[in-house]
Amino acid sequence: MTLTTRILIAMVSGIALGSLLNLLSGLALLPEAWHAGIYAYLVDGLFDVLGRVFIASLMMLVVPLVFVSLICGASALGNNARMGSIALRTITLYLLTTAFAVTMALMIALMVGPGEGVSVPGNTDFAPQQAPPLKEVLINMVPTNPVQAMADGEMLQVIVFALLLGYAITRCGKAGERLTAFFRDLEAVIMKIVKILMMFAPIGVFALLSKLFAELGVTVILDLARYFLTLLAILLLHGFGVYSLLLKSLAGLSPAMLLYKMRPVWAFAFSTASSGATIPVTMRTVEKRLGGKVSVAGFTVPLGATINMDGTAIMQGVATVFIAQVYGIDLTISALATVVLTATLASIGTAAVPGVGLITLSLVLQQAGLPVEGVALIIGVDRILDMVRTAVNVTGDATVSLIVAKREGQFDQAVFDDPMADLEAPENPGNGRVSAPGAAS
Repeated sequence: MTLTTRILIAMVSGIALGSLLNLLSGLALLPEAWHAGIYAYLVDGLFDVLGRVFIASLMMLVVPLVFVSLICGASALGNNARMGSIALRTITLYLLTTAFAVTMALMIALMVGPGEGVSVPGNTDFAPQQAPPLKEVLINMVPTNPVQAMADGEMLQVIVFALLLGYAITRCGKAGERLTAFFRDLEAVIMKIVKILMMFAPIGVFALLSKLFAELGVTVILDLARYFLTLLAILLLHGFGVYSLLLKSLAGLSPAMLLYKMRPVWAFAFSTASSGATIPVTMRTVEKRLGGKVSVAGFTVPLGATINMDGTAIMQGVATVFIAQVYGIDLTISALATVVLTATLASIGTAAVPGVGLITLSLVLQQAGLPVEGVALIIGVDRILDMVRTAVNVTGDATVSLIVAKREGQFDQAVFDDPMADLEAPENPGNGRVSAPGAAS
């Protein structure tokens, strides 16, 4: 059985078990002591420990992998004077797709009207956090202490320092060549750790989803069905439709092959709800299965996990319309334009961690003149939708990476076209290769 198949089975099993536990709790079919024991030892005990250890193991690799990969990429491009072109293409595509995503979300939400006639009690315990202003985000991109930036996981600062160091290595002759060889060896070791951790992915995915649905259940979706379905539909349209169109029109590549090879990445993104935690898997997929050279993928993937938040931007567009309709506030053209601009710029400073979209949504609502308290209306279903948003975000990271790689001549067409391209399989050491995701299912 392939790794992708095992992860998908773990996802379905986790959702089913968690929903069953939540249902049993609501129906009170078991004695109270049994319910308390199940939640204390199983949900808040075993599942919580396994899930948090799984996410921690992925986050453990984020900073070293991003740092080393960016150095390798920058050192490979430093002498070719192409880093500026790659950076310009990447940032432009990320910002344009984000602006388009929030614009599309606003237009569709206004036509559907997810908040019309809705009266939903909010979570009064919610206290919105202040999102950092764009000025501070730009200033804080430059680290005063690179080591501290790595310790704190400040990804923009790590990216800036790694690019500068990688570029400097190319200007240091023999010493730079020795350092480049060292970092390339280190990158190979880190990617091997990623493969090892992926062997335990089904266990982590099962534990994360079992705990989540045991706490929330599936009935929470019914309370905000129109909002939930509207947002979900737009996310799927953007993730499958818009990205496929971009890949075909700008790079001439097959969207079907991209979507086929992205399934393991989606499983990680859906389970962790964190673009940052998914960086190791996304980067490995782009390089080893989709044909993007490390010189491009080492820059575009970590940068995308930091500033490419199309899924979050879509949520902000739909949520803004929903909250305005619930409170009976008409959105003017200027308010809609403000939402597009604010959501696009806010994505630059959005951390790639679960639930951060609610923080930037508070900023968007403030700028649009809407009550920030409205965020409390959508908290019930946001955790589930956050997982879908993350899957959309990582799809955008991979799509932009391939477009830039193809345009810059840093792309391996043979790897992309080969459904079996990749690696030795950790779960099948006998033949040294892994079958295509889903090939055995």
